[in-house]
Amino acid sequence: MPALNWIGKDKIINHHQDVPYKVLNHEYGFFANGKTKTHADSGNLIINGDNLEALKSLLPKYEGKVNCIYIDPPYNTGNESWVYNDNVNSSQMKKWLGKVVGKESEDLTRHDKWLCMMYPRLKLLHKLLDSNGAIFISIDENELYNLQIIMDEIFGKGNFVGQYNWFKSATPPNLSYKIKKNLEYILCYTKKSNSDKFTGIKKESASDDPFTKPQNSYKDLCFPKGSINIKLENQTIVKGTYGTIKFPNELLDDLIIKNGFNENEIRFRNRFIWVQDKLDEELLNKTKININSKSLVLSYKKENYNNEVPPNLIDEQVDVETTENAGRELLKIFGEKVFDYPKPHSLIEYLINFLCDKNSIILDSFAGSGTTAHAVLNLNKQDGGNRKFILIEMEDYAETITAERVKRVINGYADKEPTGGSFDYYTLGEPLFDENNNLNETVSIEKIREYVWFTETRSSYSPPLEGCPQDGVAFLGIYNDTSYYFIYEKDNLTTLDYDSLAHYVQQKAERYIIYAANCLLPESFMREKNIEFKKIPRDITRF
Repeated sequence: MPALNWIGKDKIINHHQDVPYKVLNHEYGFFANGKTKTHADSGNLIINGDNLEALKSLLPKYEGKVNCIYIDPPYNTGNESWVYNDNVNSSQMKKWLGKVVGKESEDLTRHDKWLCMMYPRLKLLHKLLDSNGAIFISIDENELYNLQIIMDEIFGKGNFVGQYNWFKSATPPNLSYKIKKNLEYILCYTKKSNSDKFTGIKKESASDDPFTKPQNSYKDLCFPKGSINIKLENQTIVKGTYGTIKFPNELLDDLIIKNGFNENEIRFRNRFIWVQDKLDEELLNKTKININSKSLVLSYKKENYNNEVPPNLIDEQVDVETTENAGRELLKIFGEKVFDYPKPHSLIEYLINFLCDKNSIILDSFAGSGTTAHAVLNLNKQDGGNRKFILIEMEDYAETITAERVKRVINGYADKEPTGGSFDYYTLGEPLFDENNNLNETVSIEKIREYVWFTETRSSYSPPLEGCPQDGVAFLGIYNDTSYYFIYEKDNLTTLDYDSLAHYVQQKAERYIIYAANCLLPESFMREKNIEFKKIPRDITRF
């Protein structure tokens, strides 16, 4: 398998292991009725902070548990005018590269810098992904080749599912002085090879719905007066063959258009999807029929799909929207332009539906305007699911745009009904360990206890109830018939001896794991009582 080398790779290839574990500070919970100081505990998280450090902070609770990852990283276009800085030359990135890569970073090209930025983040995302999960990454041609090679290296070439094309703009490209590009790519990799089918949003079968495939025979259809929206003005189009090579339309009568309105019936002969009776039925059901160009290609849009994404009749693909649609949606939400080139939530919904059930965890570590959370909330509203989102955004707008959008989607905006839901908002706090690899004394004891509990049990931590016979300062809890104790004082070295054992351990258990700075108990005694001593800080697991 070909490998990709770049300046700084030797410094960055294992950097994810050196990223400090930082605690997450809970700022507030959000429900439909507003902010609270208490936790929402819905499983939905928005984190403001460096996404590399935030991903590391998620490991204790979420390693191997995220079902779907979608990221829309910087494309490395060199365009610095975006709200989301799409250039790894930012001052924050320069500072990080200088610290990690060293003086070599001064000689890096923008591609080297982009690879140095992405590689450790992808390594941590790989750790967080469930064994049956998949990651989707939006990208354009600037780094498509480089991304696929490092994804092959991290996720495995055999776990490459495919490259999907998304037309981000409804306006076709042109060859003017500034070439417009409207095609972007989405790479998909799984954590491991499996037989799961990446089906997306399923279309109805041809036997059930005439919207899926044309019939085999040619038919004549009569479109009643005013039934077609014609986006042409004051023209006479003579009868003849129009349309496309694949779908020719034979106009049987001259068509007179005045101010975009046809005064007579329009008759076509084509390989139509409907017979006349079906056409009349669809018109009663408010199906919209449009002619948008002189080629007289008919397009159709059904209005009665009960919030399901309708199939597109021309190319038989699911109706994933464009960045123009996404921009208009943000305009509805905020009342002003707040973000350039956002992704439409229909795109993320489509990707989520490839493999996620109703209880999946979806992670987006380049959250931007919060599209992924919008998609998750929409899907939950549609089918009553309990999908959870985790968003990470390092820029200053994490609160004013990312979280604010999610709040408005939850409560409803413009003509959109509320989706309901809640989330917890976090910021990155202090590192748990200091530069000497000792416990950071500025971190609260409860954060330290929570971390130790996670490292031992991989389960959520709940502080012992007041009044328990065990001393709540040391007792962490019982898990799988094992009692856990963390005997720690910031200003003193603690010792596990007979006195401390008698003081702290007052309930029987099959096994005991006890942390302290020192141990004076004989090994024979600990074996007899099924006690395992772990030294602080040496034996605390590092992620």
